[in-house]
Amino acid sequence: MPTYEYRCNECSHKFEMFQSIKSDPVKECPSCGRFSVERIIGTGGAIIFKGSGFYQTDYRSEEYKSSAKKESEIAKPETKDKKQEKKTEKTHAEN
Repeated sequence: MPTYEYRCNECSHKFEMFQSIKSDPVKECPSCGRFSVERIIGTGGAIIFKGSGFYQTDYRSEEYKSSAKKESEIAKPETKDKKQEKKTEKTHAEN
């Protein structure tokens, strides 16, 4: 449940209220009792982006990145030249 910030337009009292998203906004000021409260935009739940990008992989360790690179090089599909070399080796072995 989020924390909402409110301000009374009559007495300028500011306060926070921990309430459900589905709850109606507070109308009555707890300080002066008047019904002139409005919800204001707070800074509580700000998103913080760090690093060069916004992807999960940007935060990986160097060790993880190097091992992932090695694995991707191993898993690369063979080129036509390598397939041809294997065929040639196979025919030589049969003879």
